[in-house]
Amino acid sequence: MRNSSNGEPTGREAGAGVQSVDRALTILEVLARVGEAGVTEISAELGVHKSTAFRLVATLESHRLVEQTEERGKYRLGVGVLRLAGATSARLDVVQEARSVCRQLAADTGETVNIAVLSESSALYLDQVAGSSALQPHNWVGQHIPLHATSNGKVLLSGLDQPALDALLGRLSPYTPLTITKKSRLREELARVREQGYAVAVDELEVGLTAAAAPIRNAHGDVVASMSVSGPTFRLTAERVEVVVGQLVEAALEVSHRLGWGQR
Repeated sequence: MRNSSNGEPTGREAGAGVQSVDRALTILEVLARVGEAGVTEISAELGVHKSTAFRLVATLESHRLVEQTEERGKYRLGVGVLRLAGATSARLDVVQEARSVCRQLAADTGETVNIAVLSESSALYLDQVAGSSALQPHNWVGQHIPLHATSNGKVLLSGLDQPALDALLGRLSPYTPLTITKKSRLREELARVREQGYAVAVDELEVGLTAAAAPIRNAHGDVVASMSVSGPTFRLTAERVEVVVGQLVEAALEVSHRLGWGQR
């Protein structure tokens, strides 16, 4: 039943939804513990009717989080769990391999260094190291930022193929007068990023903020993250950015090598 005034779920519906999520997670935990189980065993673990357990298992199966074994009626964890775990593992690998390099880059440039990854339609900041010049740096870790208005975002977009890019690009919101808001211009910018191997954003997300970013690649050459150096525009002048970009590209390349790209 819906609340007639706003179409939102009632308290009873919301509670039932949370209970279903809790039961579905319990099924995954059971299968992780015992390896494989049938609906009868699962329903007993949950304390619910077999029909309820079957519906939950069927939903998990549709998302490939569980799968049937060769013995009909038995279920085990599916490849979807491995996919989710692999995504988390890959992000942890990037942070771990990049941390010492980020520290050195922050020390060399005096500016703030960030690591970001693509997260649906935005860039997610995973790690940050502040340089000596950043007295009170804003902590970006865990925050999502727009792709088209940032150097990290441009690098991450540059790694996508055309269909993926078309599917991702929606309305390009303006954040400052210098934000790129036309898709044709953004595509030209991304072509330039691919060609030169780095991206720069000057006053595009915030007036007074300049950042440069370079791609981090995995063993297959895919852009899996971006590394950026950012600071106030008055300090990161065009001449200064030119110097920083050289250091940045070298640092991102080092992390890429650590992840297996172009094994040396």
